Amino acid sequence: MASTDESLQWHHVADARDVEPGRVKTVVAGHKSLCLANVDGTFGALDNHCPHQGGPLGEGSIENGWLRCPWHGYDYDPLTGQPPGAFSDAPECFTTELRGTEVWVALRAEVPAERTVSDVLVETMTNWGVTHVFGMVGHSNLGFADAMRRAEERGDLTFIGIRHEGAAAFAATAYGKLTGIPGGCFGIAGPGSTNLLTGLYDAKVDRAPVLALCGQVPSKNKGRGAFQDMDLEAAFADVAAFSESVHSTADPAELMTLACKTAIIERDVAHLVLPDEVQPMVVHANTPAGSPTGRVGSRAIAPDAEVLEAAVAMIAAARRPLIIVGAGAREAKHNIISLAEQIGAPVVTTFKAKGQISDHHPLGCGVLGRSGTPIASWFMNECDLVVAFGTSFSNHTGIAAYKPIVQIDQDPMALGRFHPVELPVQGDCGVTAGLLSTALDHADTQGVDLRDEVAQRWSIWRDEKASRVTDNEGHGIGSAAVMAALGRVVPSDAVMPVDLGNNTYAFGRYFEVTDQTVLMSGYLGSIGFGFPAAMGSWAALQAQGSSRKVVSVSGDGGFGQYAMELTTAVKYDMDITHVLLTNNELGKISKEQRAVDYDVWQTSLHNPNFAEFAQLCGAKGIRVTDQANLDDAIAEAIAHPGPALVEIMTDALLV
Repeated sequence: MASTDESLQWHHVADARDVEPGRVKTVVAGHKSLCLANVDGTFGALDNHCPHQGGPLGEGSIENGWLRCPWHGYDYDPLTGQPPGAFSDAPECFTTELRGTEVWVALRAEVPAERTVSDVLVETMTNWGVTHVFGMVGHSNLGFADAMRRAEERGDLTFIGIRHEGAAAFAATAYGKLTGIPGGCFGIAGPGSTNLLTGLYDAKVDRAPVLALCGQVPSKNKGRGAFQDMDLEAAFADVAAFSESVHSTADPAELMTLACKTAIIERDVAHLVLPDEVQPMVVHANTPAGSPTGRVGSRAIAPDAEVLEAAVAMIAAARRPLIIVGAGAREAKHNIISLAEQIGAPVVTTFKAKGQISDHHPLGCGVLGRSGTPIASWFMNECDLVVAFGTSFSNHTGIAAYKPIVQIDQDPMALGRFHPVELPVQGDCGVTAGLLSTALDHADTQGVDLRDEVAQRWSIWRDEKASRVTDNEGHGIGSAAVMAALGRVVPSDAVMPVDLGNNTYAFGRYFEVTDQTVLMSGYLGSIGFGFPAAMGSWAALQAQGSSRKVVSVSGDGGFGQYAMELTTAVKYDMDITHVLLTNNELGKISKEQRAVDYDVWQTSLHNPNFAEFAQLCGAKGIRVTDQANLDDAIAEAIAHPGPALVEIMTDALLV
């Protein structure tokens, strides 16, 4: 008979024919997981969690009239849940009713969810501007995941479920590099968290804000060798500038505030460990979330007046000053370009800062260093003063230490990091460039306007590039031809994440930027960065309401590491075009082996047809084997409104 208790709600959970006599089955009613049993045509419904270890009773079996827990063999009456003998530890039993062939179960009406520690944490991070979290939901992070679900329902957060946590970290890193706002990455205890580490190291060394959120085993099991029990604070100690566990007595709003503030201000990794039992802990309904209000000040810091005066004097006296722009000056490019135009100084960039000035600007000279242009190296050799904005002085960049250097950086530790410079200037790059420009208006400058010389050097290099475009050894398309096609077709304002390998070096040397934003794994130099970074870039553009395109570039070695994330891009309908240079080997490694007279060994790759693979994943896939088809194929992929992959069969030796 049906219960007349108005506080109960009835749920249709199964058809009687779906559960044979003598069998049990897991069913769901509302948010409740139940074990449904059929004993000679009579149905019983129990809480699906064994009261001892939480074992799923619906996966058990009926033996000699008793329901046996699949985890530790404890017995219960399958209809009432009562244990044998004098024991009393029974799972909760619920009223059932057979209506025709339909099995119905009565449950107490669900009450609204109470506010939890996880709600406070999630509300605090969204107040700090975190809008996207990439990760994987699992058994040790479910409480926090449920709070993110509620935030997503409110429109405060977007969660992107990935196939591997390494991709989540790279996506979050790219989000931080592009926006200056932390991207979030999320994993379970143990391997889900350790999988984040490589991408987080990329964020750390490239100074990108990222928030890492890690589930953890219950505190009572911590340190006792429990399943997936790891000391996550120790594991993340080196990579994270801030790392804390949210214990039951902690202030969750304050810990999340400190994490977000550290990530943003220090441009670094912040990390929170979330013990399993703390995540769903109920807090008072009025417990406030944290926010950045009153917690941060302006970072537009001006240099000391005397130091600025000295910098003006050095620049005014130089005949051939050269301006170098690094990734640390990403937000200052307009002021720096104005300064260059004022004094007629050529501008080169580090590889990480490629795109900070257009290669078509009269003073733009491309990338300096191993992945750079001969134009940039020419002006490095010929200059009599280096004015460096936001550069890290990486050995790959090749800034000549014997030249007089004025170095401008907001970070005092970056100044003279590897060797002394003539004038270290601490200040915001944009503010400092503006102050220099104002002061130089009234100075007697000795510099030569080098626009004509820049044009001459570009003419020489473009003729050389044009000759390389026609190279063909019969083993695939050359990199110069691929980059020339990209230059013709890719939208001028696209975001372009690039991977590591020969494809990256070719991109730095041959691709001429207009106003594209280029992202890469700079100091870490991690293969596999490209496609996950494209996902992070797409998410960042969505958060900004931007219609800019994402066009990423990688080799087959890099793409193969996270190729299954193409299904993630399809799931979320990400408008990403991935240009894949396939040569069936780790071409950069082969090149390095040859350079030191080693045999080429273990660099070959066995690949599928990646264009067909893309189609199987639900994306658009195009394969190009003829150079004449490059432009049309890339344009078709970019025009496609969802994820698309252009696989270009290339020659590993034509770099």
